[in-house]
Amino acid sequence: MKVAIPQWNGRVSPVFDVAGSLLLVDVTDGQELRRQEGWLTASDPLQRAKEVAQFGAEVLVCGAISLPLEAALAFTGVQVIPFTCGRVEDVLAGFIDGRLEQGAFWMPGCSGRRRQFRARRRRGRAWR
Repeated sequence: MKVAIPQWNGRVSPVFDVAGSLLLVDVTDGQELRRQEGWLTASDPLQRAKEVAQFGAEVLVCGAISLPLEAALAFTGVQVIPFTCGRVEDVLAGFIDGRLEQGAFWMPGCSGRRRQFRARRRRGRAWR
């Protein structure tokens, strides 16, 4: 699985819609296999989603994200884990270990949206 994390100064970029770079990590059986960096240039939600999909990302772990961009990513088959914050290395380790649902990784003030997102997924209403 390839996970993408937008980064800025070693941290998860606070707003994915304007992020410029992605850390792309191949993860298999709970182990990081390789990593690379990718650059995002598009600002249009559909074009930005296509850029992410072209990197082969299956999961995007990000901070805040607009609903049109989240929907466009889902349309391209990329699962979005939104409203995540922290150091990129800590977030990546949390993703690999299955700890992203812990409050330490939630953006301040966004825990309600994360709960709504999880509830949509349980009810089968998630984008994907």
